[in-house]
Amino acid sequence: MVAGMWIRSTMAYRSSFVLTLVTSFCVTFFDFVVILLMFGQVEGLGGFTFAEVALLYGTAGTSFGIADLTMGSLQRMGKRVRDGSLDTFLMRPAPLLAQVAADKFALRRFGRVLQGVFVLVWGLILLDVAWTPLKVVLLPVALVSGAVIFAALMTIGAATLFWMQDATEVTNAFTYGGNTLLGYPPTIFAQDLVRGVVYVVPLAFVNWLPALYVLDRPAPAGVPEWAAFASPLVAAVCCGVAGLAWRAGIRSYRSTGS
Repeated sequence: MVAGMWIRSTMAYRSSFVLTLVTSFCVTFFDFVVILLMFGQVEGLGGFTFAEVALLYGTAGTSFGIADLTMGSLQRMGKRVRDGSLDTFLMRPAPLLAQVAADKFALRRFGRVLQGVFVLVWGLILLDVAWTPLKVVLLPVALVSGAVIFAALMTIGAATLFWMQDATEVTNAFTYGGNTLLGYPPTIFAQDLVRGVVYVVPLAFVNWLPALYVLDRPAPAGVPEWAAFASPLVAAVCCGVAGLAWRAGIRSYRSTGS
């Protein structure tokens, strides 16, 4: 109901919404323009072709766009805790997380989803993939699981703001920064960093591992082949951790003036 209210208020000015949506699409597309300029000078990046990098970028961008659309408002948690406006949400008979995520729902963020889908489709058209039923199923499952993983990370980041109200940029390093990281092949990064996004902050399960399987490329050293299919399981674990972190944050909240 809250999200619907914000959508109706947005659609009351349709021309403004369309312009904002197009602007959001164009601004986020400039990130991919960097890759286009790069491939204007080289034929490959870390052994990956332009189409393969487009697949990586598109899958990460689409998953992150969905998470940002649904959970992006959690970035305001620090301000709400600091000024006490969170008390208003706590008085309502509805789940706090759902209320905070839906408040000031920004439909313009859908432009980021469109941009990710556009690059993903572009990459798939250019690629010559030996499609199998397993690969056809794996790709959409990875997109949904990746969105859930990003949403869980956003929730964990929002939970930390109960204690560190001004640490929004730190939490964004793992979400927005992770999205940027996953847009490039894992082969251009140090192995320690690759292990970190597999075993510590499991961002590799958003797109790296499933995409490598789709492209018939080997997984990073030390990572088993079956890990490409573990994205739903990792997403479930991330949701469990996010739920615990969120409840711990709520228990620590002492309202305005504390």
